Amino acid sequence: MSLELFNQLEQKVTDTVDALEMMKLENEELRGENAKLKEEREEWERRLNGLLSKFDSLDASSGA
Repeated sequence: MSLELFNQLEQKVTDTVDALEMMKLENEELRGENAKLKEEREEWERRLNGLLSKFDSLDASSGA
């Protein structure tokens, strides 16, 4: 293998490793964002269920 081919291979390997490291960082960021969004959704669901139960209690009291 010529030195030039070896240098090209080495550069491609280095570029690939760098790209993988960047993807790993991005993945970690996205996992954190996903966790935050899940928490927000759960909070919205909790609040919405609270409102729905208030409507249910209004319906029950007006129907009685």
